[in-house]
Amino acid sequence: MTDAPIRPVRLWQPDVKWEKRSDGSIIVWQEGELLTYPARIADRVRFWADYDAKRLWMAERDATGAWAGVTYGELYLKMYAIGQVLLDLKLSVERPLVILSGNSVAHGMMALAAQFVGIPSAAIAPAYSLVSKDFEKLKSVRDQITPGAVFAENMDDYAAAVEAVFPDLPRLGKSGAGLHISWQDMLATEASDRVEAVRTAVAPKSVAKFLFTSGTTGSPKAVIQTHLMLCANMEMMTDCYDYLRDEPPIILDWAPWNHVAAGNLVFNAAVYNGGTFYIDGGRPTRDGMAETIRNLREINTNWYWNVPAGYEMLLEAMRDDAELAQAFFRDLKLMYYAGAAMAQHTWDELEEMSIKTTGQRVILATGLGATETAPFALFNTDPAAGPGNVGVPAKELQLKLVPNEGKWEARVKGPSVTPGYWRNKALSEEAFDKDGFYCLGDALRFADPEDPSKGFFFDGRVAENFKLGTGTWVAVGALRATLTNALGGLARDVVVVGEGHDELAALLVPFRPALEAAVAGGAEMSDAELIAHPEIRGKVAERLAAYNAKATGSSLRVPRAMFLVDPLDLDKGEVTDKGSVNQRAVLRHRAALTEVLYTDDPAVIVSDAPQTA
Repeated sequence: MTDAPIRPVRLWQPDVKWEKRSDGSIIVWQEGELLTYPARIADRVRFWADYDAKRLWMAERDATGAWAGVTYGELYLKMYAIGQVLLDLKLSVERPLVILSGNSVAHGMMALAAQFVGIPSAAIAPAYSLVSKDFEKLKSVRDQITPGAVFAENMDDYAAAVEAVFPDLPRLGKSGAGLHISWQDMLATEASDRVEAVRTAVAPKSVAKFLFTSGTTGSPKAVIQTHLMLCANMEMMTDCYDYLRDEPPIILDWAPWNHVAAGNLVFNAAVYNGGTFYIDGGRPTRDGMAETIRNLREINTNWYWNVPAGYEMLLEAMRDDAELAQAFFRDLKLMYYAGAAMAQHTWDELEEMSIKTTGQRVILATGLGATETAPFALFNTDPAAGPGNVGVPAKELQLKLVPNEGKWEARVKGPSVTPGYWRNKALSEEAFDKDGFYCLGDALRFADPEDPSKGFFFDGRVAENFKLGTGTWVAVGALRATLTNALGGLARDVVVVGEGHDELAALLVPFRPALEAAVAGGAEMSDAELIAHPEIRGKVAERLAAYNAKATGSSLRVPRAMFLVDPLDLDKGEVTDKGSVNQRAVLRHRAALTEVLYTDDPAVIVSDAPQTA
């Protein structure tokens, strides 16, 4: 642990309490109440428009590469015009708006305008339309929420999907063939008195939007997000990141708004706190990271989120670029990550880079949440906690820990928790226990068994854990994080294999930038050539052996591994468009491949045997 000072930042100081109940469960909560919050997120648009109409709300790069945006004053007026159009189309909770486009200023305005007049919207993963071959997930979405209109910024891009799935719906957009109402016409619509009357009558517990889970266990599920949920969650988050009350967030973010982390937490953070959201056209991929780096040179964020792989790529760029590091850390008060476990070496290097650049440690942290919790639920702000500690529950949220096969299963209850799944009473009832706690499906372990204020570590998905053929339980979540860390960046995630076998094995999801750097000429090699290279195989075998030398017991040792050559399949639910890997879906769809791990196939890397090409 470094002795470098922490960059000053005002965060919560949680007063955590807990009690053990007679049934063996433990309840953990934070003392105190949230400050008063509005009834609807759209109310904050009006507040900031009145406070500072010229303040920039959101910006994106235009065709010339310059930043072009909309102010809070402009947003507020345009929400009336768009709201009138949606009311004229007779949209409602029974006939909501479907948004197929990726992140954009127009997408953001459509979503907020719909909330403004009490019409739910549903942002759908663009990959369901642009990557999927059969549109089955998009059809499932349609059948669950029966939309009344579809918005796509460029309708031509989504023409095949719209024709196949929404052929009879009114089409809204900025460009493309077949539009019923163009963007220009929407913005030019004159709002009637009805818009204001409807706006003020929108009830806090009514549906603000639908968010679909990734569908990794089957069809995507329509998770209800109420106005109350969204506002309570924003106040929970702002209570934690208290400095945002006086220092509005400057956000640069790429993550898709059809996911809860970006679509609720990051998107609403700007609106709630009068911040500015710059849409990052990049992604944490080999080709996409260059755009993110370009943007970070220009936009000095004070609150930054990314997945661990994104941070690793950013570090790679900053090692030889002091100016980029200066721009990134200049105003930064908090870094946080989600979507996957962060390796210890990534955590350490981020801290080292912040100290080298500023002389101070910028707090790096993570939390725990779900689509059903809007998502902010637990968060860690203790700079001494290290990677993986998800912290303590937000104010007014109760955490219940229930004994389950030697672990603590996590459940939560509070104003930010969904009332259930749309038009699915059975699934909704199944998701809650008899005391009204939502069952997260995650297991947690105490950082300190005697002191819950020290936070908790993610201890795997309850349904992912399995037994070896010897009867030994395997805690998959913790093992995936530990093993990914031990591989030193060569894999961005792993899938643990071994149910019914006497020993564990792993399928490795390659992290191409690290693999390329490990082999001369790696950038010119195909994926198959790269992962079959003796240098890569040797490094994996060496790191597996080092890990296994310290592992205690068959539930931790992983002597056999193999890289995945074929990309993870979105349609099959093996991966989300955000890049999160689903253990169960991969095992289900690649059962034959998992058996190869227990053979002498040359693709298998065995940690205690010499490796050959």
